[in-house]
Amino acid sequence: MTKLRVVPYRDLRRVTEAAGYHWVRTSGSHNMFRNAFGITVVLPDHGAKPLTRPLIRAILRELGLSLDEYHRLLDE
Repeated sequence: MTKLRVVPYRDLRRVTEAAGYHWVRTSGSHNMFRNAFGITVVLPDHGAKPLTRPLIRAILRELGLSLDEYHRLLDE
């Protein structure tokens, strides 16, 4: 099994947008994204600081992405 890569907000935002979500609004350091079905996901923006593995794993679960899909979208 592939190890989950930690990334900063800007890379996770790219993955989120590639998964079909679009930016809705910002509240403080958190950005809300929504897809066509109305499902929302909140991404914390901590600048260039990498997000933790448990947080990325929870966000991927909300996005409905597997690790393989996540890594494929990161590489695109």
